[in-house]
Amino acid sequence: MLDPERSRPTRTAAPDAMFTRLLLLFTVVPLIELYLLIEVGSVIGGLNTILLVLGTGALGAFLARLEGLRTLGQIQRNLNRGIVPAEEMLDGVIILAAGLLLITPGILTDACGFLMLVPTTRNAFKRWLRRRFDRATASVRIHTQGGPDHF
Repeated sequence: MLDPERSRPTRTAAPDAMFTRLLLLFTVVPLIELYLLIEVGSVIGGLNTILLVLGTGALGAFLARLEGLRTLGQIQRNLNRGIVPAEEMLDGVIILAAGLLLITPGILTDACGFLMLVPTTRNAFKRWLRRRFDRATASVRIHTQGGPDHF
């Protein structure tokens, strides 16, 4: 649908669905993390759990930096050849997200972050993201007024 007042596409998706997802993300994930940290702490001790969280955060930040620099190099090489670095840009976004997950204290977020840094699992994640993006863009139709040059 086109919003005639704003000349841009509108989505008819329910805002309640996004609110529910965000609510779950910001309530359920921290509760799972807290549970896992308590369970791990009861097995290896509180100090060791803190050292584990700090160690995975530092290691994750280091690995994210290495992968990010490698990806940045690939982007620059492709740009120098005149190739649009779309795949590498998506890699960069995923690596950034992985870095954010890895510096967030927790076991579940660290596991997800490390998986996003590994090229094999990152590629699987990219394929999943592409399928979701393709489905989302297929459901949105854009109608323009005044021809292709009118914005």
